[in-house]
Amino acid sequence: MSSADRSARSHLDAAVAEARAGLDEGGIPIGAVLVVDDAIVGRGHNRRVQRGSVVLHAEMDALEDAGRLPAEVYRRATMVTTLSPCDMCTGAILLYGIPRVVIGEHRSYVGGERLLVARGVEVVVADDPRCVALMEAFMAERPDLWNEDIGR
Repeated sequence: MSSADRSARSHLDAAVAEARAGLDEGGIPIGAVLVVDDAIVGRGHNRRVQRGSVVLHAEMDALEDAGRLPAEVYRRATMVTTLSPCDMCTGAILLYGIPRVVIGEHRSYVGGERLLVARGVEVVVADDPRCVALMEAFMAERPDLWNEDIGR
């Protein structure tokens, strides 16, 4: 395994850890990390339930955790997320000019991937079995919460 592959794997590992933290807190198991120059600068997980928030998805939480960064930093960033980003998170990725998104899985939900690609963002789908298993179990156990989060 190349050092780039090991690095990408460790970033996805961190996003999965965030997803599991969200689940342990009684929330939705989606996690994300914002990576710049191979270093994680922001971590987050879906905290809608925990914080009573309408916008605190994993990607938004990771951006918030990273804090305010210069525009040129976002243009070198990668958003690593366990699930395909919804339209809101897709919009944030586009707004900040993040050029690359790594998605753990998109079997259970396909968000704004086509828009990201159309706008020149590199989208990589890892199809990670841990991400698939987390979402499949959650959707089976908590369909009410899942449907509330994705608005169906």
